[in-house]
Amino acid sequence: MNIRSLTRGDGVVIGAAVVLFIASFLDYSSYCPSGIDCSRVDNPNAWDSLGLLMSVFLAGVIAAALLIVSRAMPGRKVAGLDLGQFGVALTVFALWTAFWTILDISNAGAGLILGLLATMVLAAGAIAGPLVPFLKAPLLSPSAPAQGLQGGQPQFGAQPGQGYGYPGAQQQPYGAQPSQGYGYPGAPQQGQPAPADQAQAQQPSQGGAAPAGDFTPFWFAVPVARPLYGEDGSPNPIAELAPGTWYLAVEQRGQSLVAQTQDGRRGVLQDTTGIQRG
Repeated sequence: MNIRSLTRGDGVVIGAAVVLFIASFLDYSSYCPSGIDCSRVDNPNAWDSLGLLMSVFLAGVIAAALLIVSRAMPGRKVAGLDLGQFGVALTVFALWTAFWTILDISNAGAGLILGLLATMVLAAGAIAGPLVPFLKAPLLSPSAPAQGLQGGQPQFGAQPGQGYGYPGAQQQPYGAQPSQGYGYPGAPQQGQPAPADQAQAQQPSQGGAAPAGDFTPFWFAVPVARPLYGEDGSPNPIAELAPGTWYLAVEQRGQSLVAQTQDGRRGVLQDTTGIQRG
């Protein structure tokens, strides 16, 4: 999973899960009978109570793991629910159990108090993460892709100095034809018209936009994580485009783009607002 696809909401969920796991080792009860040296009393923690451990502490940790895994594998389901939805439901269950448990124990210890606070933050982050704009923002700011070539071929994330369609090349609008071979500097390729003829061919016949057949592939990056849907129109995403990574747009369909991921999968990017062209 690309860590740059994580959002601030994911960071809140991960942090709360870590605190919840630490709290499981602390005393969940501070009861000390009168007349006994309490410094020698070994109060139990969550690991001494299997029901409390599984329903509050480990349930919250598992829920956080499901929420993060759902970003790496969108569309996967458990019992008919998306992994993310199942994780949100599990955080609410952990909070519900922790709340009533702490009311039932008259001498709640540090472990149970900290566990309740952690489950509150965990559930809040899981529910508000996809809704609040601040939490939807990337956890790490996108950085420019590394430069260089590997094996003599442009790689995803590479930034050649020349050649249309790669990060660092001169910007051209949709439909524009490069005066040189696609992706490589040099003379026009075989069968490619001369620059003068090419410029004439780029003139719209009716004064409008260039025909869709003149679309030229280009590299782009997304400002935030966005789903990539199948070309067959399936409502379930097949992949997720992460900020800070360059992807190849191979076709334009209205306001959408057909993009290719690093592993060769192709899908439709429906939300193209704010994309950064290479």
